Amino acid sequence: LMPYMAGGAREAGSPMIRANTVRDVVGIKRETGLPVIGLIKQVYEGYDGYITPTMREVDALAEAGADIIAVDCTDRKRGDGLSPWEYIGTIKEKYPDQILMADISDYQEGIQAWKSGIDLVSTTMSGYTDYTPRLEGPDFELVRRLSEELPIPVIGEGRVHTPEEAVKMLDMGAWAVIVGGAITRPLEIAGRFMKAVNGRTA
Repeated sequence: LMPYMAGGAREAGSPMIRANTVRDVVGIKRETGLPVIGLIKQVYEGYDGYITPTMREVDALAEAGADIIAVDCTDRKRGDGLSPWEYIGTIKEKYPDQILMADISDYQEGIQAWKSGIDLVSTTMSGYTDYTPRLEGPDFELVRRLSEELPIPVIGEGRVHTPEEAVKMLDMGAWAVIVGGAITRPLEIAGRFMKAVNGRTA
């Protein structure tokens, strides 16, 4: 299913796709010919993060041909005892030519990820750690601060529900915007319409 949805995104003009699992990375690259940001969501005991949390997932994504690999770089507990920044270092040592993207939740994590040698920073996890506020919409302020400070691309991601919000992300300095559930989750899409309609008729 996801390769065909990605094909629709390509037809609409999307230049890149973010995809979870090796199967989808391979299938989307084959179906669309577009570069893919790959990740694997995997829960391990002792790990608070679940986005490409260990080298096992990195190895699988590298073998699958992911053009960029997204990794959890939130400053949370890791079962291997490494900090997120040390984890980045081990990946870079093994795969020096692999482009890595840090999924972060706050300003300090973004700065630390850059200092650790990350290639791109994405605001994916803002609002999804217990030390960041859960906003109704995107974290525009975080995108603005990181875009002003970092010499590497900052990707605006997280709760981008409308085209207007995507444009505002770019206005805040984002190099690119990742839109997920707003186009891939029918239940959420239908729910937003029903909430608006029911609110109007209440």
